[in-house]
Amino acid sequence: MADESNEHAAFAISDCALLTIATGERAVNLRELAQGLRDVELASIYHHFWGRLLQPQFDEPEYNNDFASWAHHELHDKTVAERLSAVDPVEYADAEELRQDLLEIVEMRLDESEKAQYERADQQFHFLRSQLVALDTHRSVDHPNDLAEAISTMNAGSIYYHFIDARRRTESHWNDFSVWLAGWGDEYRPLIRRLSAIDPYFSSLQHIREMLVQACHKFITEPDLE
Repeated sequence: MADESNEHAAFAISDCALLTIATGERAVNLRELAQGLRDVELASIYHHFWGRLLQPQFDEPEYNNDFASWAHHELHDKTVAERLSAVDPVEYADAEELRQDLLEIVEMRLDESEKAQYERADQQFHFLRSQLVALDTHRSVDHPNDLAEAISTMNAGSIYYHFIDARRRTESHWNDFSVWLAGWGDEYRPLIRRLSAIDPYFSSLQHIREMLVQACHKFITEPDLE
């Protein structure tokens, strides 16, 4: 994890794992999904948008969050599934704002379709949350010029920890790479902007890693493009 208090400390590379925990909330239709969204802890909503990035995927997911996927595959309601899938959590200031927009989408669907109010899902939706466990890799990066090479060898857990989870963990709400680079002065502001411009939501962790490496390489080879 980046150290926000020490300007030139080495960047310590962490790995992570997610422990999935049941909340006890569940839904068998769209009305119950709305009620669950009202009642469930915000950590559960976060999990159903981001936790899937660390879950094994055997094919390209059709929808980008668990709510949309359930609405399509279990409720067979493509309309609400597509609306839920279009929600990008990166665009929200906090998880409560995200919760309210999800509720608005579901309630709008309930208002416009009588069938949607009573249609039962093939399988229940179980609201889950996750506990992140950070792991020390005993690896570090000493200088920003070495960041691209280091990122290229990071596993999915490290990318998730430093680029996804860091946004809710750091005081600045930045990714760990940007927090660390900020301690090296204005020279690296253009790279911080490049990294911050990457929207991780519609990508796999492998693709995020590729975009991070590309941003670092472009900063070194094309610095005057800022």
